[in-house]
Amino acid sequence: MATTQNDPASSEQPKKILRVGIIGLGEIAQVNHIAMLNNLSSYFLTSYLCDASPQALAHCSNKVAGSIPKTTSNPEELISSPLVDVILICNANAFHVAHCILALSHNKYVLCEKPLALNYRDIDAILAAEAASRGRVFVGYQRRYAQAFLDAIEQVGGMDKVQYARVRDIIGWNSNFVAQSGTFPQKFTDFWKEDTDEMMLKDEEMVRYALEHDYGVTATKEAMDMARLLAGLGSHDLSAMRELLGMPTRVLGASLNPNGIWTTLFQYPSFPCVYESGINSVPVFDAHIEVYSDDKIVRVDYDTPYVKGLPVTMTVRERIGADGYQERLVRKTYEDPYTLEFLEFYRVVVANGEPKTGARDARGEVDLWRMIMRAGFPHAA
Repeated sequence: MATTQNDPASSEQPKKILRVGIIGLGEIAQVNHIAMLNNLSSYFLTSYLCDASPQALAHCSNKVAGSIPKTTSNPEELISSPLVDVILICNANAFHVAHCILALSHNKYVLCEKPLALNYRDIDAILAAEAASRGRVFVGYQRRYAQAFLDAIEQVGGMDKVQYARVRDIIGWNSNFVAQSGTFPQKFTDFWKEDTDEMMLKDEEMVRYALEHDYGVTATKEAMDMARLLAGLGSHDLSAMRELLGMPTRVLGASLNPNGIWTTLFQYPSFPCVYESGINSVPVFDAHIEVYSDDKIVRVDYDTPYVKGLPVTMTVRERIGADGYQERLVRKTYEDPYTLEFLEFYRVVVANGEPKTGARDARGEVDLWRMIMRAGFPHAA
């Protein structure tokens, strides 16, 4: 049973505090998750930490507020512990599937950072584990929980007919923003070579299987690198695009460059959508999604999630009367998408609900990656 605590801001029944076990103590856990869970102490308590690095365990234990968490290098020890109600998975992509399935086998809800998986085989294995579990997987597509994005869904839903859409995410290196975040994360190397070798082998097998069995693409180094980028940087944009616009019918063309900027032209039933993304050395975060109709343009602008308090905004530009014009910049809240995402995760868990960004939803990512990769790379023989 989760512990409880009275909420001084509410006259309702005492609120459950969900005890969280974190697997993986790398950059995102240090920059965001641990501090955020500390701030959300009326909802969560970090009770257990797992990492292959003893130094990371010691460092992050000191960052946890409220109590000293237990630590382990064994994910199963953390997942099976009665001191843990929910699991947060933010370790290497190669282990997401195995640890999600293990959490589900213990009937626990798990928030897994994206990507959940790169191929149908692994997604379907998670869905099968869910079918036999009281737990569920909540995938960390945090941009889809931003208030401005939810507002944009309403605005776009009210359009008579979409003419055109653009999805853009061209950013500087994360290190530029992390260095200015005030969180001072550390990197540790005190783990066994065998652990690194296992991670690399699992990652290569996962990507190669996706390319050769699901995408029908020759598994060259360039194709494998591009698949990893789509599952990493690209998954936020493509997931938001799916929720806002639905699935495209096909890809008209794709120029895929894992070492620079890439672009894809999607065809929807009645309009095109351009997706452009990539990383360069200019330290700016140019990420937005924009939808055009005949008399209204709706745009959501995201900033880096590594610096707390930068708002996500919605801009609405529209025709007024015969020849008038109105532009509105809407920022309802400074609450960042990660915080809103974790509050929704809390609501889903205590209600034994189904997350909108669940495993079945994540299967749509594989559909999109397959479409993009088949358009941009030679098919396998």
